[in-house]
Amino acid sequence: MSKKVRAVCFGEILWDVFPDLERIGGAPLNVASRISSMGVHTEMISKVGNDEKGAQLIEYLQSMGVETGNIKKDEQHPTGMVNVELSSGGSATYDIQYPAAWDKIELDPNMVKSVEDSDAFIFGSLVCRDEVSRKTLFGLIPKAKYRVLDFNLRPPHYSKELLMELIQHAEFIKFNDDELFEIAGIMGSRYNSLEQNLLFIAVKSNAKSICVTKGRHGAVLLHDKKLYYNSGYKVKVKDTVGAGDSFLGTLIAKLLLGKSPQKAMDTACAVGALVAGQEGATPELAQQTIENFLDPVGEK
Repeated sequence: MSKKVRAVCFGEILWDVFPDLERIGGAPLNVASRISSMGVHTEMISKVGNDEKGAQLIEYLQSMGVETGNIKKDEQHPTGMVNVELSSGGSATYDIQYPAAWDKIELDPNMVKSVEDSDAFIFGSLVCRDEVSRKTLFGLIPKAKYRVLDFNLRPPHYSKELLMELIQHAEFIKFNDDELFEIAGIMGSRYNSLEQNLLFIAVKSNAKSICVTKGRHGAVLLHDKKLYYNSGYKVKVKDTVGAGDSFLGTLIAKLLLGKSPQKAMDTACAVGALVAGQEGATPELAQQTIENFLDPVGEK
C-alpha cells in the first residue's frame, strides 16, 4: 500500500554549521526524510554543488529511502551552508549563505512528471529568495494534485508580496505560532487569539487545512472545517532544529496514508518532541520508540 502513495519535496538541502560540528539539514530535506521513514514513497527536487558536501547530501537522502534523481549538480555554485547559533534554551538562529546551488534549481521535464505523479507536493518560502528557484517552483505548483506550504520565515529572505502569492496556491499550510501571527497581520487581521487568526487565514486563503505548531505546547489543526488539538509532550529539549519539519513530515505522511486527523496530529506531535529531545534535525526513530512515547504504560 505505502508505495502507491507518493510525495515530492522541493527546495533547499544544505549543511547546518554549528559551533562544534556540521549536520545535514534544510527544511525540505528534513521533511522528506521523515515522510520516507513513515512509509511514503518520497522524492526530493533540489540542487547541490559539484562538491563533496553535495555528494554527501545525496548519499544521505538515498540512505533514507528518498529518491534523488531530480537533485541536480551545479558547477558554478557551492552546496548550501548555514551557520546556526543555539540559545541556552535550544532555539536556533540562522545565517544562510547566498548564493548556493539550491538557489539555482532550473525547471526540468522530469521534475514536472514527478510532481504530476505525486499525491502531495511540499514546498516552503525560503527557496523563493532567488528568482531562478522561485520561477521553477511556480512552474511546478500548477502540476501538483495537492499543495503543501511550509512557511519558513527567515529574514531577510522573503517579502510580503511573495508570502501572499504563495498562500493563495496552497491547500495545506503549516505555520509556527509566530509565523501565524505575522502573516495574519500582513493579511489585515485584528484578532489576538491563535484560533481566531487561524480561522481568519482559512477564510482569506484557499487552504482546506491549516496547522499551527506551538512548540512544547503542541499544535492545532484545522482540517475539513474541524479543529483538532494536541497539547504537547514532556521532553528535555536538546535542540529544536528540525522538530517542526519532522512534525510536518509525520503529519502529512499519516494523512496521506489514511490515518484520522487526531491520530495523525498525536503522532506528529510525539515525533516532533522526540526530535527536539535529541541532537540533530533528523534522528532515526523506530516505530516502537514512537509508540512507547505515545503510550508508555501500554494502554490501548
